[in-house]
Amino acid sequence: MSRRPELKGRAARLARLLPAAPGNQAARTPFVLLVVLLLGGGLIGLLVLNSALSEGSFQLDDLQKDTKSLTDEQQALQHDIDAYSAPQALQRRARELGMVPGGDPAFLDSDGTVKGVPSAAALQSAARVPLVLRPPETAARATPSATPSASTPAAVAAPPAHPASGAPAAIPTAPVPTTTPGR
Repeated sequence: MSRRPELKGRAARLARLLPAAPGNQAARTPFVLLVVLLLGGGLIGLLVLNSALSEGSFQLDDLQKDTKSLTDEQQALQHDIDAYSAPQALQRRARELGMVPGGDPAFLDSDGTVKGVPSAAALQSAARVPLVLRPPETAARATPSATPSASTPAAVAAPPAHPASGAPAAIPTAPVPTTTPGR
């Protein structure tokens, strides 16, 4: 039997770190393999997590670009709506359709009295007089006080009152011809 020499100081501490017998080596092998497998699995897990985060970052960037383009498109459409809704644009389009500014309206109270003095719309030419028709359901209910007088033109007769609210009902208008008579 060989006896190991006794070591002192730093050498003794290093000797304790080294295995004393070959039998101890076999007991440490499963532990070392377990540690290597855990480190390798952790490294692979970090790699998979990093690639998933990168993919999510790319998707987020694409969605932000889509959001910016859709926001720009929405703003452009809102600008178009505002341009078409401007009073000058509405007036120009109404004139293109042959419409003229209306005159003073007259209203009927719930008791049948006429409020206001109706006036004809400003006429640009004789061919562009708008034709105002009374709705068929109110023609049968017309009262003598609601019918236009000889001084009131039939084209601007007061609209009948709405039965529920007492507010004047809308009168549909016929399309205005765009050609002048005699052609």
